[in-house]
Amino acid sequence: MHISSLYGDYSTGSFGKNAKDFIDFIKDKGFSVWQVLPFTVTDFHNSPYKSVSAFGGNPYFVDLELLFEDGLLTRAELDGAKQKSPWVSEYERLAEERLPLLRKASKRFKDKAAIDKFMDSHPHIESFCRFMTLREQNNLATWQEWKIKEITDTDTLDMWRFIEYEFFTQWAEIKKYANKNGVKIIGDIPIYVSDDSCDVWENPEYFCVNTKGYPDKVAGVPPDYFSADGQLWGNPLYNWAAMKADGFKWWRERMRHTLEMFDGVRIDHFRAVESYWAVDSKEKTAKNGKWLPGPGIDFVNAIKEGNEDKIIIAEDLGDITDEVRALVEESGFPGMRILQFAFLDDGDSIHQPHNYIKNSVAYTGTHDNNTIFGYLWECSDAERRRLLEYCNFTGDDWGKASPWLIRAVFASVSDLAIIPVQDYLMYGSDTRINKPGIAQGNWSYRVTKDQLQNADGEFFRNLNRIYKRY
Repeated sequence: MHISSLYGDYSTGSFGKNAKDFIDFIKDKGFSVWQVLPFTVTDFHNSPYKSVSAFGGNPYFVDLELLFEDGLLTRAELDGAKQKSPWVSEYERLAEERLPLLRKASKRFKDKAAIDKFMDSHPHIESFCRFMTLREQNNLATWQEWKIKEITDTDTLDMWRFIEYEFFTQWAEIKKYANKNGVKIIGDIPIYVSDDSCDVWENPEYFCVNTKGYPDKVAGVPPDYFSADGQLWGNPLYNWAAMKADGFKWWRERMRHTLEMFDGVRIDHFRAVESYWAVDSKEKTAKNGKWLPGPGIDFVNAIKEGNEDKIIIAEDLGDITDEVRALVEESGFPGMRILQFAFLDDGDSIHQPHNYIKNSVAYTGTHDNNTIFGYLWECSDAERRRLLEYCNFTGDDWGKASPWLIRAVFASVSDLAIIPVQDYLMYGSDTRINKPGIAQGNWSYRVTKDQLQNADGEFFRNLNRIYKRY
């Protein structure tokens, strides 16, 4: 469950009391891991997978009640930020109101030395704050079009430095609380960044961009399970030769930064480490691209160094070849097994639980999938029949089969079993958080506290007990 989906009163989830309550809740049900999506600033479609920074934190996650308790917001300001709906993240309202509110709080914050100390030890965050300030000075134009190159708006710079200080300070408290209660938190690293990002602005030599900073070829994937036209992500591709020349310094710093925040991380689209799909930037779909060689095991060894005690999950989904499988095995990273991919045909898929291996992470589905209940309703009759037979569901009403499917994942040999919060609730496709290849209408799903408390927690407590997943 992503932070944005967490319940609360202020238009989206945040790093406050409700996050601690959620940790208490999942601990009580026998869960020991909470996986989240990237904490980065989202794009104009609210996706965290095409961010303006691989390092900067999303300001919407800063908890307003904690700022109020510290005397940085007034009661009237706090009440004025109350949400209109608990069911969705109110992105339009957040985009209009949240930064002005945080600007007020930043002006009341007195401990500037604490911010300076934090920035001294996190130079990528300092760069991100400068980037966001220059972006505002240039009326949100892409950095390639900036006319103003020097910071003149120190008020905005101070605001961003305050936001990032509060973001990472508040989150550190949540992680500390989780670990104290026996819960590990797994983060997520998007494989790519946006061309209009602090990362490309600061280090253009690490990316395949022209002299003006624009990519000639962009990232995506060919036609697949999710999209007949493929997925044209539009991110710039890495200049892997330049990155390898300095020992993958930028990536090692990215991993160190991320694993300060989390107990483990999922590397999104890991198959691009073996080879990646490159599409001409003028193309309208991802159909007409080609596979190019990735950095391979040299990259893997670089990011593993110093992180041997951390969980690093390779998202090895999509168009997977023998070469990709060999790289995942050589890396030692656990790969992913997805129940919803197991019965697309009548073959013996690696996603069928009897084929799982111990060094893997088993899912009913990911943030890119339908919910397990929605999948049951929308898959083909043949696929549904294979799945229900496999899970030994013999009833007439297959609308009640979700628990059998979930049990198959928990009963597997995989070291780790993870379900989306929507599958904990056994909700349908109307609660799906993302549909790959579709830009609009994603990422807004939120859960309420009442929904969690009214779900069948005893079922999951028993699953964790029976299959020794406490």
